[in-house]
Amino acid sequence: MPDCGGPGNQTGLRMRRDNRPDRRPAQQTVRSERLKLRDTDFARLLQQAAIHEHAGRLGEAEALLNRILPPAPDLAQALNLLGLVLFRTGRPAEAIERIEGAARLTPEVALFHCNLCEIYRRVGRFDEALAAGRRAVEIDPNNAHAHHNLSVLHNHRCEPDAAVRCAEQALAIAPDMAGAHFEIAAACLSQGDFARGWEEYEWCSKLPGAPALMPSTDRPQWDGRPFDQSETLLLIADQGHGDTIQFSRYIPWAAARCPAIAVACARDQRPVIAGQPGVGLLFDHWDHKPDFVAWCALSSLPRLAGTRVETIPAAIPYLSADPARVSSWAGRLAALAPHGYRRIGLVWAGRATHVNDLNRSATPVAFAPLAELPGVALVALQKDSPRAEAGRSGEVAPPLINLGPEIGDWGDTMAILESLDLIVTVDTAVAHLAGAMGKPVWIMLPYAADWRWLRERSDSPWYPTARLFRQSASRDWTPVIAAIRDEIAVEWHLRIV
Repeated sequence: MPDCGGPGNQTGLRMRRDNRPDRRPAQQTVRSERLKLRDTDFARLLQQAAIHEHAGRLGEAEALLNRILPPAPDLAQALNLLGLVLFRTGRPAEAIERIEGAARLTPEVALFHCNLCEIYRRVGRFDEALAAGRRAVEIDPNNAHAHHNLSVLHNHRCEPDAAVRCAEQALAIAPDMAGAHFEIAAACLSQGDFARGWEEYEWCSKLPGAPALMPSTDRPQWDGRPFDQSETLLLIADQGHGDTIQFSRYIPWAAARCPAIAVACARDQRPVIAGQPGVGLLFDHWDHKPDFVAWCALSSLPRLAGTRVETIPAAIPYLSADPARVSSWAGRLAALAPHGYRRIGLVWAGRATHVNDLNRSATPVAFAPLAELPGVALVALQKDSPRAEAGRSGEVAPPLINLGPEIGDWGDTMAILESLDLIVTVDTAVAHLAGAMGKPVWIMLPYAADWRWLRERSDSPWYPTARLFRQSASRDWTPVIAAIRDEIAVEWHLRIV
């Protein structure tokens, strides 16, 4: 393979076959390499790079693209593909630079503007994303993906009506585009239009990359009709931990119609599911599923129940901790927390792989103002490592009690919550857990909050003991934490020094 003098070689020297420095001007070497690689070679290598990128072999794709581009820096398709690879490997600034270069070289290619729209959105450059998205649909009005990207962007800009319009334009071109249906669901549900929202939410399981709900079966999806005593309904905990906690409140509703209930769920979700009335068999492997007559995802139960904002089942609490664990953790906290101090549980980050994690998660240092509250002990509940380890780094002033590394499962978390006076958390599963247990929980929401928290509300019909604190600008947690600190001081009659 010839040395094409990639970005790592800034000296202009090339090595000849006899290993002596090649002191020809770099431009001459590039022209020479261009002669060695014919257009057919570029096309073949680019196709191979695209196959690697699609299969997730990003290192191989990047290596091929870095071979193509030095002798052919004006190959816009290669620049665009390299931008995608760079973005997927966590280098958004470099990705934008490459794709912007592709768009400058061939400004009439809608794909490049479409990709820029999405990447600008991911890094919070919403105005530039809007311009790029509009340019994409201007160039190619029949590009369903361009309309869909605009819909996603409008939802992140808190413009639900525009999000619905763009998603409908995408669906006029591609009626089965699951992503466009889901954007309509998110926009409608966030505005309280549950009638349309739940119908569109059914497309969630058809989103690209979504795992199959269950193995192939000839049994039908449940339509809500009552069953006989001997017939089993199979429920599937189909989404993340927070969704499972939120939607598990519907299991008693299903059990009233189907006395025999089996639930497929992850092993670590069992403490959440097992306490619901009507649950029989719990299993975490399809080989253990019972005979059943119909199945249903937990996330489909609100639609079947005809849920509207004013009819959300909110018989709080519907989760409770194991008394033995509560006693054990209460003793642990009593030994760690200063005597007489009030305890505030903290969670600063959700699952790192969540598609919106960059917007919804904070850092430990963001919570530092809470350490100014007198007579208060902060209890870190961050379970996942290395995020749990961050609580040990001194980013939050003492007294900080870091229980994260000691928490084994949701049963432990529930037991700890019983010994806290307040939970302050970003939008993650602990927020749902505390709300379902009827514990005071103050939830920090990003500027474009998830649909379930509705819009412009400081309360939640899903969790009556929750208070919502919303960002006024994207990714700025400082005013949110300051407001929480001040509200705690007022409510608990504390004087901040």
